[in-house]
Amino acid sequence: MVSSQTFSETNQRALEILNRLKPLYLDSPCPLNYETPLQLLVAVILAAQCTDARVNQVTPQLFGRFPDAAALAGVDAREIETMIKQVTFPRNKARNVQLTCRQLMEKFKGEVPPNLDELVKLPGVGRKTATMVLHYAFGMDAGVMVDIHVKRLSQRMGFSNQEDLVKVEQDLMKILPVCEWGNWFVCLTYHGRAICPAKKPACEQCVVASLCPSSAVLKDQLLDNSWDLTF
Repeated sequence: MVSSQTFSETNQRALEILNRLKPLYLDSPCPLNYETPLQLLVAVILAAQCTDARVNQVTPQLFGRFPDAAALAGVDAREIETMIKQVTFPRNKARNVQLTCRQLMEKFKGEVPPNLDELVKLPGVGRKTATMVLHYAFGMDAGVMVDIHVKRLSQRMGFSNQEDLVKVEQDLMKILPVCEWGNWFVCLTYHGRAICPAKKPACEQCVVASLCPSSAVLKDQLLDNSWDLTF
């Protein structure tokens, strides 16, 4: 469902949503535990189609033994696989981690490059992974990170009707100023977990219910005829 508002109205609504959510979530830490950009990069690779909680269970032991790119590049991928067996697709991810670290050693002296184009060339690193590393490790916003929470809430709030994550990101990048791209991810990810899950969203507890066309609160009130509430 997409709002029938004009671009200017949609932009202002998105900014007001952020203004209400920022006090609640903006200081929230990265959902993945890490100490260095390399550790964050590895953690995000492991988090593909896997919960952050499960990744956070395996990374302390992994990083304790292999704290940097040099250590991970030199170890047999099967040893990495054994240590991350609790995550999804451990064999493929172990190989991607090893190959990524080898490329970092060969091209960047073991450091993570703060560059989107260079990051997405690494094995197992897509656009979402790269933008997340840039945001949290370097304070750079190269795009809008779209995970399952951001996608769900952006659709419910009427900012995109796309299913493809890249297309959802493109819709959001048109609406939001660059300085808010990373903030959108942080706020909607945590709000999606706390208040607006896939099933039974707590609209009555939601601080942005009056701005959301999918909100049960807003539908009951029927106060704003500018929304397209057709399903």
